[in-house]
Amino acid sequence: MTGNAREFNDKSRAHEARFAFAGSSTMTRIAFIGLGNMGGGMVANQAKAQHQVRAFDLSAAAVARAVAAGCHAAASVAEAVADAEVVITMLPAGPHVRSVYGEQVFKHAPKSALLIDCSTIDVESARDVAKQAAEAGFRFADAPVSGGVMAAEAGTLAFMVGCDEADFAAVEAALAPMSRVTIHAGDHGAGQAAKICNNMLLGVSMLGTCEAFALAEKLGLAAERFFEIASKSSGQCWSVTSYCPVPGVGPQTPADRGYEGGFATAMMLKDLKLAQDAAAKAGAGTPMGAQAEALYALFAANGFGGKDFSAVIQLLRGKLAELA
Repeated sequence: MTGNAREFNDKSRAHEARFAFAGSSTMTRIAFIGLGNMGGGMVANQAKAQHQVRAFDLSAAAVARAVAAGCHAAASVAEAVADAEVVITMLPAGPHVRSVYGEQVFKHAPKSALLIDCSTIDVESARDVAKQAAEAGFRFADAPVSGGVMAAEAGTLAFMVGCDEADFAAVEAALAPMSRVTIHAGDHGAGQAAKICNNMLLGVSMLGTCEAFALAEKLGLAAERFFEIASKSSGQCWSVTSYCPVPGVGPQTPADRGYEGGFATAMMLKDLKLAQDAAAKAGAGTPMGAQAEALYALFAANGFGGKDFSAVIQLLRGKLAELA
């Protein structure tokens, strides 16, 4: 099969799956478990897409926000998934994913349901849950996200999906209300592998960007001028042009809001730890990733885990007091 033919067939399958999920006569029944900073925005976009969404979280306040966004409250995971066509989870870590699926979803969801975990967890947990799902007769995908809280609210997240190729079109359709782009990374676990590698690269590149701006400042080079030069030269990267860590420079970023919102340092540190754990198990050398983990750990230890990860520039500038 030629590349063009394959692309055409892939698009056709995606179109058919989208039609099935968004048919004019029925709405898709979606169970959404985990309504935190990311999940809250994501579930709201599913409701905006006119799906019937049952939402559950241990936080009553989070559930109330989901109801205000058009969802129906579920009293438990079991109630949320009881007749779901799609189950989407956004949970803190691997143990939570294992527990929710192993103790609740597999026992109470219909076998026809498509299961999609959007949490960022370790690759081993993702593959184990996928294996258990297959043994229980379910279709399952790991589909971690990139984009942060603002993208979750805007419905412009990037999804990296690990699943059977035959299931990808259905997964893509189910994620469409929350997605700017959805990419099939490979088999089960590949989505998580892509996520932690991508975020390790992001963490490293942001540190390099912060160091460069801090040095430019010390050398008397205006941040605006350095931004103009770096964004059009060989130093150009996403951390410079789209997420500049200096306020008042380039497109609006969390730096313009006191480093609030965006992607919390604690979450970046979590992803870097996952990357280092994966590297150790795979026997891969990641010295820059290890250094990035150490610097973000130091920054978080100083009480700034809730600040956007780009705020690490203040550590490198020696101006942590300005974040207090």
